[in-house]
Amino acid sequence: MIPREYVEEVVRRSDITEVVSSYVQLRHRGRTHTGLCPFHSEKTPSFVVYPETQSFYCFGCGAGGDVINFVRRISNLDYVEAVKLLAGRAGMPMPEEDDKAGRLRSRVLAVNKEAARFFYEQLNADTDAARTARAYWRGRGLSDATIRRFGLGYSPDDFGALRRHLRSKGYTEEEMLASGLEKRSEKGNVYDVFRGRVMTPIFDLRGNVIAFGGRVLGDEKPKYINSPETIVYKKSKAMFALNIAKKSASRRYILCEGYMDVISLHQAGFDTAVAACGTALTADQVRLLGEYADEVVLCYDSDEAGQKATARSLGLFADSPVKVSVLNIPGAKDPDEFIKKYGRERFEQLLNGTANAIEYKLARVREKYDLARPADRVEYIKEAIRLLAGRLTPTEREVYAGRLAEETDVAKANVMAQLDAAVRTARRKAQREKERELLTKSAGGDIKLPYNAPGGEKALGVANAEQQLVAALLRDPSLIPLAADRAKPENFLLEDMAAAYAALLEVYRQGAVPDLAALAATLPEATVSRLSLLLARNYDVGLGRRDVEMYLDRLEQSVPQSSKAGDMTGEQLEEYMERLRQKKKKTSGPAPL
Repeated sequence: MIPREYVEEVVRRSDITEVVSSYVQLRHRGRTHTGLCPFHSEKTPSFVVYPETQSFYCFGCGAGGDVINFVRRISNLDYVEAVKLLAGRAGMPMPEEDDKAGRLRSRVLAVNKEAARFFYEQLNADTDAARTARAYWRGRGLSDATIRRFGLGYSPDDFGALRRHLRSKGYTEEEMLASGLEKRSEKGNVYDVFRGRVMTPIFDLRGNVIAFGGRVLGDEKPKYINSPETIVYKKSKAMFALNIAKKSASRRYILCEGYMDVISLHQAGFDTAVAACGTALTADQVRLLGEYADEVVLCYDSDEAGQKATARSLGLFADSPVKVSVLNIPGAKDPDEFIKKYGRERFEQLLNGTANAIEYKLARVREKYDLARPADRVEYIKEAIRLLAGRLTPTEREVYAGRLAEETDVAKANVMAQLDAAVRTARRKAQREKERELLTKSAGGDIKLPYNAPGGEKALGVANAEQQLVAALLRDPSLIPLAADRAKPENFLLEDMAAAYAALLEVYRQGAVPDLAALAATLPEATVSRLSLLLARNYDVGLGRRDVEMYLDRLEQSVPQSSKAGDMTGEQLEEYMERLRQKKKKTSGPAPL
């Protein structure tokens, strides 16, 4: 592991506001900084950075932590890799370390790079199979320059060709299996996953090969196979060709359905084409696109599956600040086919005439009804108004209401009256939801008690005292000895707070700084996020010695006397009994005459 002192120095040199500002546009608000959360789609800022505690918390999605947690989340890294990134940013050389996971990650990336090189060499070999594979790529209209740019290749139809090559380069069986390029059969034999397929490597934002997609040359099934998720590849967080697209000066990105569409568009000069890795677009990929794109054009296939994917993607972009439009591809099933049939200029004309999200949705609704029938016109108006009552400007509502009135031969004033009523209803609903959300986020409102906890206000009070105690000790570590003498982690009601409290005590015992960064090294991400929330709630609250004593009193009252006394030394028991006597004198007052 990386030495604790080194991590402390990395954190000390990595001001959280500066680090977050390189990813998120922050606005200074008093003692805090706010911005749009990079971990979920939102239009109203709920992401807050707290310089005094060097922490962040999002009140929208619950993400929180220290600067290391932020880098881990934003770059999809493990703990050690995040420390390395921050160390490099701070100009610190890495110390000697015993990091098995980090070494394996580096080796898997090296395996993938060597495999990509091997597949490319096999594509250009002087064999009949290689010539067939080259003919496939060229038959798809790709130039040699495009093939080189995307590192396209061919995997021989052999169960062990890649394995033998990797072994000759010094890679172990464990590393090959960890890469997902090899599998072990039920009989225990290791074999190549990709065989007899044209290969497309997938790169991360830093240009590392993290996975592959393979397609058969004929009609065998399955036609496509992809790398499984590995230590370096999480398909829900990766975007194909984003490593190339991010270098473009354009902020209008083209989101395609498949790798071939993306490659074809790049060859035609549309250098912001990307595709989701996996079967469908995810919220993580939408957030990732939002870091580079101001506008995204959905460019899916024109078949039914493509239309369903379009509708689903529009839903994912609904709360994103990114402008979304939809491309209709007439006379072709996908962008690749359209460009081959009609050329680059015609495709660019299509791009410049794309329908925005609301126009696309209204058109889809319109297709469901026969407007010659009065009943269908009524249903169409109702459904269209529900769409227009969403997040549109008054001007947009005015324009689309006029278009709806013309389509249905209904007076615009009547359409506007219905639309205004729908907008008021939507606002009331949104306000109620916001109020419910605020209630659940009030102190103690979101405490999840264990199933065997005693019920009622007593248990909630104890749980809240545990949370407040940990928050107070994080704010003022000098009070940890006071707490250590009176409270034990094993007597805590909340499991996550018990772990956090125990970690605090251990870090303090070791003589380290017991801050959020130190705890994040050993605690689960969810617990670190909870601690960040507690620090955020108490940011403007002065938590001192009297508060800690009050929380400790509350916890002591909840612990069975036999449990406490049984674990005490004679001296501790005498001190404890004296505290109880003093407390009783304070509360009972003078004896009656």
